[in-house]
Amino acid sequence: MTNKLKDCSSPYLQQHAENPVHWYPWGDEAWAAARDANKPVLLSIGYSACHWCHVMAHESFEDAATADVMNELFINIKVDREERPDIDKIYQLAHQLLTQNGGGWPLTMFLDPNSQQAFYGGTYFPKEARFGLPGFTDLLRRVSSSFHEQREELAGQGDKLATVLNAMNDASEAAGDDQATLQSARDTLIASFDSRYGGFGQAPKFPNTAAVTRLLRHWAYARLAGGNDREALDAVMTSLTGMARGGIFDHLGGGWCRYSVDEKWMIPHFEKMLYDNGQLLSLYADALSIGPDALFEGAVRETVGWLEREMRSPEGGLYSALDADSDGEEGAFYVWRRDRVKRLLSDDEYLLIETLYGLDKPANFEGRWNLHRADSWRSVVDRLSLNTGDAEALLASARGKLMMERSKRTRPGLDDKCLTAWNALAAQGMAKAGAALAEPTWVDAATRSIDFLRANLWQDGTLHAIWQGEPRQPGFLDDYACTLSALVTMLSIRWRGEDLDWAIALADTVLEKFEDSDNGGFFFTSHDAESLMFRPKPTMDEALPAGNGVLVSALLALGHLMGETRYLDSAARTLNWARGTIERYPAGHGSLCDAIEELASPGQSIILRGPIALSTPWRDALGAGYTPWRQCYQIPFDDSGKALPSYLPRLVSGDTRERVTAYICTGTSCSMPITDLEAFKRAMA
Repeated sequence: MTNKLKDCSSPYLQQHAENPVHWYPWGDEAWAAARDANKPVLLSIGYSACHWCHVMAHESFEDAATADVMNELFINIKVDREERPDIDKIYQLAHQLLTQNGGGWPLTMFLDPNSQQAFYGGTYFPKEARFGLPGFTDLLRRVSSSFHEQREELAGQGDKLATVLNAMNDASEAAGDDQATLQSARDTLIASFDSRYGGFGQAPKFPNTAAVTRLLRHWAYARLAGGNDREALDAVMTSLTGMARGGIFDHLGGGWCRYSVDEKWMIPHFEKMLYDNGQLLSLYADALSIGPDALFEGAVRETVGWLEREMRSPEGGLYSALDADSDGEEGAFYVWRRDRVKRLLSDDEYLLIETLYGLDKPANFEGRWNLHRADSWRSVVDRLSLNTGDAEALLASARGKLMMERSKRTRPGLDDKCLTAWNALAAQGMAKAGAALAEPTWVDAATRSIDFLRANLWQDGTLHAIWQGEPRQPGFLDDYACTLSALVTMLSIRWRGEDLDWAIALADTVLEKFEDSDNGGFFFTSHDAESLMFRPKPTMDEALPAGNGVLVSALLALGHLMGETRYLDSAARTLNWARGTIERYPAGHGSLCDAIEELASPGQSIILRGPIALSTPWRDALGAGYTPWRQCYQIPFDDSGKALPSYLPRLVSGDTRERVTAYICTGTSCSMPITDLEAFKRAMA
């Protein structure tokens, strides 16, 4: 046998193609080999930018002695979780049930060769025993012995595991008190909120965008009802401020890293993931719609700049990730020695950078400094007795010099595959940021991403998950849900008939290929996908928001826009199926809580029909602010045959083309047409 990863296109699998381990990619060949040899399967799941995946690879998978043990006792399968999130989702759940601990990457699972059921597992295992973990080779021998000596007992355990997994798809009894569920989500999140630094719980800290969004929406809906949940808003703003000031944000190049290892957001694991940045752009755009904030605006501008400068592919898509490591060292691309910074900058520039980014404090990363804002910009400017204009000029000049110096370093590895769901999240974030900050070029950038997905990943009525020179892997629920959600958002920012046509096609396809029409909810894989040991219907928010939550919200928005009851009924069936699960832990189901809120309180769809230039004052009359219950669609006249809401006239006479007609829709009910701006203002007052 030999390592069989050499012909795989995944950047992650290519990282392991020269290992002495006899890796197989997931597939029939690997499982047939395991059955023929009567060996358990060692399943290792990771991704290209994962730091601890690299550590385990260097310690164990590149070590000939460890590889000999793996090859002797197991059939070894390596999976890129970004290419096969279906496999990852199953075995992360299995790991959590077997160990009663959270999962993560690298994921190391041991499977029965016949049933594919997991009987033991963990995440990172060191080569030698440490951190309270067994040494990897010792563990391998014990697991192999258990498999051969306790086969019947392990098979019984696997059957029980399969039963528990399948029961997770069943509808569970629900009290049906939606307001109590939403309040419980809010109260649980506030109880775990770190009021000093922001975020939830202790280190390590993740952005947890779905949870922060849930609190922001709770505040907004409370305000709509005449209340003011200041505690929820403070939690949102403290968290966003901590992440924008912290070292989890790249203060030179823009973009957020995956998570912080400390409670202060100071030191990240340095990988940058597209999906995090797309979600954070949306969240910061929502926060900026409440009012201006220079810190938030700067973080958004720099992140969009990073995406366009470093992550845009020639074909128009966005790449997946940047690695944490360069030259074999985590964070080497990003951290600084103080004397080097001092030599690069003028005295005035250095004094500003030192004060703003903490170089006057002790080194915070292995004798070097990872830049973070120890204080607010205003406080730093006042402390140094600078006027704002001079300070801004010094900062721009210093950052330019540091960026030039950094560009000479070995860059972190780039994962150059384009993933559909992640591109859709980024497009949605850029579009919302462009709308919030009146930057139409960012909406243009979002449009390029959408057009890339439609041109390259939508083939013969199937949305594909991966682009690497060609479309690969039929899409998963997240791909359909995130793309549909992005399209609905795009329609409310810049209407294009082709986007509505595609949104309808995607919605129809996902109902046909993914819906559990008997029980409600949507499976993660399509009805014609590869059969695995379990077919989940995900409800919990993880690194990405739950596909069922994202999809229900998108179906509700599209159903109300089009007056299409099939979409609304499907959304309601999904929530009826999921309510019992949501009620058991509402704080972990933020995206589905958002959908519950939208179903319980149908919002407004404002349709403005007419020339964009003439309808813009009407849109402006709606005012600013964060109003997640309201969507405004500016629909120009288009007689080319594209889809339109049924209540809109398609053909209009010449004189009516020069005026605006408004429709105010609540749920599935729309007002009579309004053609006078003052009457529209009175109706919206």
